Amino acid sequence: MSPRSASVNEELRRRSRERLLQATVDLVAERGYEATTLGDIADRAGSARGLISYYFPGKRQLFQSAVHRLMHRTLEAALEREPRTDDGRERLARAIDAILGLAVDRPVLMRAHMAGILQAEGFVQDEEQQRLAFLLRDTVERYGSQDVDTDYPLLRALLMGAVFAVALPGAPMPLERLRTELFQRYGLDWGLGVPPGEKPPGGTRCAHEDPDDAGTSSDQSSSKSSK
Repeated sequence: MSPRSASVNEELRRRSRERLLQATVDLVAERGYEATTLGDIADRAGSARGLISYYFPGKRQLFQSAVHRLMHRTLEAALEREPRTDDGRERLARAIDAILGLAVDRPVLMRAHMAGILQAEGFVQDEEQQRLAFLLRDTVERYGSQDVDTDYPLLRALLMGAVFAVALPGAPMPLERLRTELFQRYGLDWGLGVPPGEKPPGGTRCAHEDPDDAGTSSDQSSSKSSK
């Protein structure tokens, strides 16, 4: 039997890493961050425990990468769904709705993500975070920013604050109120994006999963109290 080619090995590694990332968001959404172990993640992904350390320095880095991947894919799906548009205001509205939608649909996951960022580790600067940052920066630029280096961090900060407010245990702020504040800040009409209560075309509010991912999960039942 001939050895696998380099391209085949690379694809196998990619799929293995993707399964670990997907298993992480699924399990944390189901159990919370502290109750999810690296062994649990490896078992759900169908991988050896030692494989995690091959890709990630530790649990926190794995988790942040997994959430950044989810956010990137959710944002990408929202920006590129039909009807596709180059209108900067519509794209910014879609971006805001996509991130707020994650906070509503997956509050357990997003609370754990925010808590990790506020701890000593801060942002994990990895390829998943870089992809997410590229999309947000591109959105700000298409919106018409004359100073992307200033306006992108501001948008990121505003979205982080809104996510925290939506997912705050026991005292969540209404999605509609936060959306109104953000839309007014950027001069966006309420009908742009996906207004609350409306279903986006193609069901793209949350990211589509890859066929080789190890299952899907959602903590939607936990989010009902935050709406």
